[in-house]
Amino acid sequence: MNLKQLRILREIVRSKYNVTDAASALYTSQSGVSKHIKDLEDELGVELFERRGKRLLGLTEPGAQVLSIVDRVLLEADNIRQVASKFSDDKGGTLTIVTTHTQSRYTLPQVFTQFRKIYKNVEVVLLQAHPGDVPQFLIEGRADIGLATDTLEGNPDLLTFPSYSWEHCVVVPKGHPLLKQSAVTLATLAEYPLITYHTGLTGRRQIDAAFQKHQLRPRITMAAIDSDVIKAYVELDFGVGIIASMAFIPSRDTKLQKLKAAHLFQPSTTCIAVRRGRILKDYAYRFIEMCAPKVTKEVVQAAEEAANVRGLD
Repeated sequence: MNLKQLRILREIVRSKYNVTDAASALYTSQSGVSKHIKDLEDELGVELFERRGKRLLGLTEPGAQVLSIVDRVLLEADNIRQVASKFSDDKGGTLTIVTTHTQSRYTLPQVFTQFRKIYKNVEVVLLQAHPGDVPQFLIEGRADIGLATDTLEGNPDLLTFPSYSWEHCVVVPKGHPLLKQSAVTLATLAEYPLITYHTGLTGRRQIDAAFQKHQLRPRITMAAIDSDVIKAYVELDFGVGIIASMAFIPSRDTKLQKLKAAHLFQPSTTCIAVRRGRILKDYAYRFIEMCAPKVTKEVVQAAEEAANVRGLD
């Protein structure tokens, strides 16, 4: 048994049991992947995958249990490399961030600019993902740090901290009738076709909760995960947009006008998270602190210790 076999096993599951895709992701041959899995199964004496002919359909029961251990083994293997790297060169390396379109487009540029001034030898890799996929990137070790709204809390494999709170705003084309009102109301918004975020993402639950509280049924005609997509269709007068306030930039969104909506919807909180048990370099802790000043290295490590104590109870 070796780490290469374990990585192949994990990648096959990531690739939804498509051996060709797994081989491509690992820059190896399909026959090589199949041989490594066959050798691992022979060594363990059990079949790890359910099969139909040569096709892999899913994990067997022992395969599922092995995979959970594989994730921990590969995490610790990565931690060993991190420890060695820390002592060889703590000021250089790679920091991988996974986040959503709104965060990468409107929030993180300022953080990256600040970070780069201090850590010139650190390569920052930014992965943009669907909000619901951000936790899995962290759990699988494909990223060091994740930022998202509504999708990171409550996951036992992650250490999650509030980063910052933000509000929604309403955006309309210039000349829209809503601009004549002194203040937008939920009842008025419910009269228009609305364009906003997909259910469960980017503070959408606060939007839904506000309308439900007042027993109103909004006409949400389009939903997206991308603030820029929402704004594009508002520009075309497909409806009234409800977006994160930081996604509206007057100098760029010249065809739109922004209306305040803080009085309509509860604030949303973007969280920052790391994988439990993952060793981070000091510059990773510094990046976290730049995103959330109260979340220092000591705070993260204390949360790790508290989580480990709970796991023993």
